Amino acid sequence: MATAHRRLRLTFPPGLIQEPVVYHLVRDFDVVANVRRAEVENDHGCLLLELDGAEDALDRGIAWLEARGVRVDPIGHDGIVP
Repeated sequence: MATAHRRLRLTFPPGLIQEPVVYHLVRDFDVVANVRRAEVENDHGCLLLELDGAEDALDRGIAWLEARGVRVDPIGHDGIVP
């Protein structure tokens, strides 16, 4: 099966900042996550993330994030500092 690649901006609400969301994403959906940038404050968190994995696993993982209340926005290559 071919590996797909996604670049995403995840925005976390206050209630999820302390939760191991990325850990569960990697473990439960068998994807590889590369954190490119993270900013965590008391009232929100923002994460620039690259994900690799099977297309269906990425789709299911993103749907799970959104169901948890994480805002998921795709970003282009220029959105990530090398």
